[in-house]
Amino acid sequence: MSLRLLRAGGVAVLVDVAGPQLPRVLHWGADPGALGEEDLAALAASLVPGVAPSGLDEPWPFTLVPGQPDGWSGGPGLAGHREGAGVFPRLAITGPATVEGTPSGEGAVLRASAADPDAGVATSSELRLEASGVVRIRHTVTNTAPGVYTLGGLNAVLPVPATACELLDLTGRWCRERSPQRSPFGHGTHARESRRGRTGHDATLLLLAGTTGFGWRHGEVWGVHVAWSGNHRHAAERLPEGAGAGGAGVLAGGELLWPGEVRLEQGESYTSPWVFFTWSGAGLDGASSRIHRWLRSRPGHPRRPRPLVLNTWEAVYFDHDLPTLVRLAERAADLGVERFVLDDGWFGSRRDDTSGLGDWYVSSDVWPGGLRPLADRVRELGMEFGLWVEPEMVNPDSDLAREHPDWLLARPPRPGLGVDPGRLPRPARHQAVLDVANPRVRAYLRERLSAVIEDVGVAYLKWDHNRDLLEPLHVGPDGVARPGVHSQTRAVYLLLDELRARHRGLEIESCSSGGARVDLGMLAHTDRVWASDCNDALERTAVQRWTGLLLPPELVGTHVGPPSSHTTRRVHSLGFRTLTALFGHAGLEWDVTACTDEEVVALRSWSALYRELRPLLHSGDVVHAEHPDPGALLHGVVAPDRSEAVFAYVRLATSADAGPGRLRLPGLEPGRTYDVDRRDEAVGAAAGSSAGADGGGPGLPPWWRDGGTRARGSVLETIGLAAPPLDPEHGVLLHLRAR
Repeated sequence: MSLRLLRAGGVAVLVDVAGPQLPRVLHWGADPGALGEEDLAALAASLVPGVAPSGLDEPWPFTLVPGQPDGWSGGPGLAGHREGAGVFPRLAITGPATVEGTPSGEGAVLRASAADPDAGVATSSELRLEASGVVRIRHTVTNTAPGVYTLGGLNAVLPVPATACELLDLTGRWCRERSPQRSPFGHGTHARESRRGRTGHDATLLLLAGTTGFGWRHGEVWGVHVAWSGNHRHAAERLPEGAGAGGAGVLAGGELLWPGEVRLEQGESYTSPWVFFTWSGAGLDGASSRIHRWLRSRPGHPRRPRPLVLNTWEAVYFDHDLPTLVRLAERAADLGVERFVLDDGWFGSRRDDTSGLGDWYVSSDVWPGGLRPLADRVRELGMEFGLWVEPEMVNPDSDLAREHPDWLLARPPRPGLGVDPGRLPRPARHQAVLDVANPRVRAYLRERLSAVIEDVGVAYLKWDHNRDLLEPLHVGPDGVARPGVHSQTRAVYLLLDELRARHRGLEIESCSSGGARVDLGMLAHTDRVWASDCNDALERTAVQRWTGLLLPPELVGTHVGPPSSHTTRRVHSLGFRTLTALFGHAGLEWDVTACTDEEVVALRSWSALYRELRPLLHSGDVVHAEHPDPGALLHGVVAPDRSEAVFAYVRLATSADAGPGRLRLPGLEPGRTYDVDRRDEAVGAAAGSSAGADGGGPGLPPWWRDGGTRARGSVLETIGLAAPPLDPEHGVLLHLRAR
């Protein structure tokens, strides 16, 4: 039977493996159910398209690696050349495609190989339909002929139907990451390309196509994500002639290569990053939940409770001294903090951000006794000790840069003349970039970081990356300087893995001037991301909401900052800040030694609530109510068995309506009855006045004044509860437990 139907998690991929070309994808989306051979044969016949006027003379196939020899005039799956030749490989299968089950017993894996001996290339393709319904695709290309094959790109592509007529992607900047933007899905190419050498503050995370007006809980959506931390490309493309029998348009993704960056000698291969595809018939929440479930199924996914963090940056900045930091650690422990992270300023001449980066030796000026006294006190207090590092960068004003100017990811020094500053990439954050693909650089970083980890007893690294890679040139074994983002990214992954293998139990956070390296490639080697350098609670509601398109809460750092935001100067109540930080891997970034007695009481209560709720928050399904008021936000997490849920109702701005309307809570079990309780610990001891919804008063719904109510899941989702009135930039938390 040439037609194979792969099914898992409510998703199906229909492929024709008859050949002689690579398998053709005829459908990706909703699962039609089990189909017998007779049904599949009839389906195959019914999907053969007609021939368009003034087009190709016969129907053409849309394969896993589409290109012009197949009849596809859009972006090719494989691009490359052999000094201008071999541009259009005619890939024919070299053996039968295989379909087998995944180790979990759910899902399926399709593998197929093809080659064009005349072009001197061979490919192998792997399509995995995971138990959650996520599709993952990667390809490998091998140079099979003498000479060099210069790779231009190797992309994963899947078709989408004509009903996918709107696009949603994300953009942003420093401290304003993950800003959504919509556009029609018309003819042509909508491409989101990053040449920043990192994922980028403006990275889309998911590029989504969907039915008209799709939202969080409704509409059919298809999405693509490239699991790669270097240059990358996401694209949605639609041609007038469609995508063969597979659909009307395509979603595509892959690594974006600079010219000449990947050159394959005979026998050498290149394997693309994994590209993730997710489909949902129930809006964005459904598309996200498939990726969240896949992430949580990984063997390396964080399993132990995510410890409450205190990071010292917005508490002390570069002003380090042992007594001050010991007092901070003692107050942190009193508040229930479980991980204490010392941020920038502990090494070399690093008294500000202009010098010392790269000199990974504890500063004897600031820490005459080393870091061990602080780390030991932190552990005595029952907390883990963590440390900030930025290994991939270097200040020109550093011992490392002066001693090893040839270690930069830049134009190499001129013989006898050294580094010409005028030939270096433009500086950013007073930094240049180290060439981690240089084995000597990686060895230096591995050994210096390992020494600090071992000497101090570091359990956690906050791994920063504070600039784009401009003119990134790597000198290869042949002495030629070529673009080096690909080799840099691979080398960073290897370095992370080497450190984790050497120091069992070490956890690493991916930070990149905030949220500029958030992708599933980096998360294969780290344990969480820092979503944004902005701790302004109002900005964070949007950043965290849209970061959640890709990542579940336990992988996203969410901290309570000072009353006045470091980045916006906006002032928020403690309750709004703690409620916002609750929905993630929570922490504090604030000089809590300066807290008032009331703030201390409130933070103790909040930290206890975080520890109580994190089993739910870090395992449940993230849901978003489609509240009709754009000035309101209602979101939550529902346990997989629907036995428990928490919801935050947040007022972002005032409304023209005098009354707040109703709260309709999605994702519950319709036939179960739930106790709905206020959890004022989420917004501090003074929840009433700070939220603008205090416990008494004639203007409040009776159920709110009573502290809670009881209702069936069907009632809560379809009819809802009268909402309490809230002042702008305030919120409340509801805790639901099934009876």
